[in-house]
Amino acid sequence: MKKYFYRLLAKYLAFYIRSSDEVTEVSPKNKWLLQYLGHPLTHSIAHLPLAQDQPPAKKTAYVVLNGNLHYERDIQAFLIQLQQLCTAQTRVMVCYYNALWRPLTYLATRWGFRNHLPEQNWFSASDLKNFSLLADYEIVSEQQRILCPVYIPLVSYFLNRWLAPLPFFRWFTLVRIAVLRPLQANHWTQPSVSIVVAARNEAGNIENIVKRLPKMGINDELILVEGNSEDDTWEEIKQVQATYKGKINIKIAQQPGKGKGDAIRTGFALATQDILMILDADLTVSPEDLPKFYQAMLHNKGEFINGSRLVYPMENKAMRFFNLLGNKAFAKAFSFLLNQRFKDTLCGTKVISRHNYLRLAQNRNFFGDFDPFGDFDLLFGAARLGLKIVEIPVSYKARTYGKTNIKRWSQGFLLLKMVWFAARKIKFI
Repeated sequence: MKKYFYRLLAKYLAFYIRSSDEVTEVSPKNKWLLQYLGHPLTHSIAHLPLAQDQPPAKKTAYVVLNGNLHYERDIQAFLIQLQQLCTAQTRVMVCYYNALWRPLTYLATRWGFRNHLPEQNWFSASDLKNFSLLADYEIVSEQQRILCPVYIPLVSYFLNRWLAPLPFFRWFTLVRIAVLRPLQANHWTQPSVSIVVAARNEAGNIENIVKRLPKMGINDELILVEGNSEDDTWEEIKQVQATYKGKINIKIAQQPGKGKGDAIRTGFALATQDILMILDADLTVSPEDLPKFYQAMLHNKGEFINGSRLVYPMENKAMRFFNLLGNKAFAKAFSFLLNQRFKDTLCGTKVISRHNYLRLAQNRNFFGDFDPFGDFDLLFGAARLGLKIVEIPVSYKARTYGKTNIKRWSQGFLLLKMVWFAARKIKFI
C-alpha cells in the first residue's frame, strides 16, 4: 500500500520537479517519497527551525512538505521558519489530506495498514490560503489527487488517472497538492525590457511600433523578427533600424523556420534584458499598455503576465464571432488543465523574466515543439515551473493595416489537439 501510494505522489510532484532541481523534504516520516522522486539533488532535513549554531540554511529550488502541516502545533510559525530555505524562485509543495478521509485513516492506523502518526490538524483549502497569507506565501495552484490509495489492477489506474481530476470526483480525493511561492522582494531596482515583435506581412505597422513604444527601463531593446512575408516587411524593418539608430536599440532578425512561435523563440534568443515582452505587430493591442505589464513584474504581482482581450469592449470587427467563442472555450479548458484561472489564453501580449524563460526553454522537450503559435509553449512551461500567472485586461482594437494571419478552422483543430496533448501530460497522469 505504501509503495503504491508514494509512487503516485512522487509522479505528481515530478511534473514540477526536474532532475536538475535541488529538492529538500522537511521532517519526512519515512524514506519512500524521496526514494521514488529519485533525483540526485534530493535530500531531507530533520526539523525546523535550524539550530542557531548551525550554518545558514541552504536555499533550495523545491521544498516538499508531505503531511507536515497536520502535525504542527503552530502552522503559521512553521511556515515563517520555512522561509529560511527559500528564495523568491523557490516553490513549496504542500501535500495535505482531505478531512473526509479522517475516519478511514483512523481505521487504517488501528488495523496496522498505516504507521501511527499524531495528526492534530485537519484543515481546508481556505485554511491553507489563510495560513499562507499570514506567513507571506501565495498559493499558485492546487490540485486534488488519488481516489484509491491501494493498488487494485485496472481499477486503481482508472480511478486515479481518469476520475480523480474531474469535477465532483475530485472533492473525494485523498491528497491535495498546493504549490506555494514565497512573497519575497525582487532583486530588481529598475529592470530593462526586451520587446519581441514577430512580423509577417506587417510593413505598414513597423514604424508605428517604434514611434509608439513607451520607455520602461534604462536599456530597453526592441527586437523585430520577420518571417516569410509576401510584402516588403523585411525592407521596412531594415529601414526603420537605420532611421532610429542612436535613438532606440533595435535588433533585427529573420526567423529560420515558420510560425509565430519560432519567430518569438528567435527573438528571445537575441534578448539580453531582465524582462521579456511579446507585442503583436498588428497593433491590435496598444504598445502604450506595456507599462502595466512592466509594473506588474516590477512589483511581483506575478511571474508570467498574460494579456486578456475579453474584459473591455472591443472595437468593431476586432475579433470575429467564432474566434471569440473559441477563445472563451480554450480559456476554460486551460483553466481546468493548469489549475490557474485564465480569461484569454490566446492574447499575443505575454511577459516573463528572462531568468524564468531560460529555465522554461531548458525543459521544452517535456511538451514537445509542435506549438506554431508560441502561446501554449509559454503557458505550459510557466505552469510546470509553478510560476504565478496573472492576467492584465487590455483594449483590443481592429487592424488598420493588412489582414490577419490566423487560419481559424485549421488552427482551431490544432488547438484542440494541443488541449488533448496537455490533458494527458498535465491533468490525467
